[in-house]
Amino acid sequence: MADKNAEVAVEGNGGMKKTLSLWNFFTIGFGAIIGTGWVLQVGDWMVVGGGPVPAMIAFLLGAIFLVPVGAVFGELTAAIPISGGIVEYVDRSFGRTLSYITGWLLALGNGILCPWEAIAISTLVSEMFGSLPGLEWLRAVKLYTILGADVYLFPTLIALGFAVYVIFLNFRGASSAAKLQAFLTKALLCGMLLAMGVSLFTGSPDNAMPVFSQVSGAGGGKAATESTSLFAGIVSVLVLTPFFYAGFDTIPQQAEEAAEGLNWNKFGKIISLALLAAGGFYMVCIYSFGTILDWHEFVKSPVPALACLKGINMLLYLAMLVIATLGPMGPMNSFYGATSRIMLAMGRKGQLPEKFAEVDPKSGAPKLACVVLGVITVIGPFLGKNMLIPLTNVSALAFIFSCGMVALACLRMRFTEPDLPRPYEVPGGKFGISLAIAACAIIIGLLVIPFSPASLNMVEWSIVIGWLAIGLALMAFTNSRKK
Repeated sequence: MADKNAEVAVEGNGGMKKTLSLWNFFTIGFGAIIGTGWVLQVGDWMVVGGGPVPAMIAFLLGAIFLVPVGAVFGELTAAIPISGGIVEYVDRSFGRTLSYITGWLLALGNGILCPWEAIAISTLVSEMFGSLPGLEWLRAVKLYTILGADVYLFPTLIALGFAVYVIFLNFRGASSAAKLQAFLTKALLCGMLLAMGVSLFTGSPDNAMPVFSQVSGAGGGKAATESTSLFAGIVSVLVLTPFFYAGFDTIPQQAEEAAEGLNWNKFGKIISLALLAAGGFYMVCIYSFGTILDWHEFVKSPVPALACLKGINMLLYLAMLVIATLGPMGPMNSFYGATSRIMLAMGRKGQLPEKFAEVDPKSGAPKLACVVLGVITVIGPFLGKNMLIPLTNVSALAFIFSCGMVALACLRMRFTEPDLPRPYEVPGGKFGISLAIAACAIIIGLLVIPFSPASLNMVEWSIVIGWLAIGLALMAFTNSRKK
């Protein structure tokens, strides 16, 4: 059945290229998860949680919560390996409307990470490179101020250059994009090893103490700790973790481009392995930076992960700065590929205009989806760094809702399609799938219940509602064209 589903998809799309290996899939997922969010926001995690320890506990719990979800994705993708499979899974289980809402929200959750990463690049160029001797010219031409953040011409142009390069590679197909991903994953791991080495030689575990304390006057996006207890601090960071673990779903989105003869049982395990590897990466990251110097001092800089290295060794600082600036291309690349495949799947299902179902005969890339996503991505550098935080919770909610729907679809298909060949199955069977559903429900509840310490604010709800309204209008337009 898995092979049959793949064949049907390929016959109908003009021929997507089958070139991705297990290692390619791992680097696509792992690179998308870790990105460089840790460079920009590791200080914010400590501020929100009330210290490195609550942040580490939250990221550990986040990985544990999401491993069953990763296993669910593994089971369904190994059984039905088609691009944008999430749309297909939910459609087969719950029908067209819920399938559309799930796909559209996942497009939001993944798609906005492309401009998010472009903003991250322009922020690093203006804030960090712009402060180096001889590079002050980077901030010589101010364009405007948006949401309290200054936008400068040259950092914006540089970020656009990075974004256009990623867009170009995705137009050339998954193979070219995967090569970039493998290189960037290695670069990010080198950066983390660098931070670990500095921490071991210059830091102390005492710098991470006390276990919980409130802080004010921080220099990042979050100026003060709002949580009043260790539990509240852990919860406040926990609800952010889906955003920083978002990326494992980029693996199944490109399953249709798997190389011939791929071991689908091993493929099913790759998603959970990427999640666990990312969880370990984040915990080491928080510990390393939380012990380099007293964490209360660490969080006073706008980008503390880089600022602390600057005070220790200039060469180390420059090396990490280069890695951090290249890093956002990794998740941008992964989410670009994944989101375009979601739109491709929705086009195939008739949920978006049929033009979205067309792929380039030479590269196998979804043409219109890549164009639309390219426009969204190049807008990013013009939005300013203060757009990073509002987009984080919105992406987390959209992403975890889609994960919950996939878990429900997986459980339902165990009953409605018991004979479907499953090269990989969720450990624990239906109980394991139920754990995935429960994990998603808990995180969604923490984000939407008004009295939760991490519920969405009005601005964030406005983004979610606005996106759904656009989606419903687009669905109505598509349906009217069919008639």
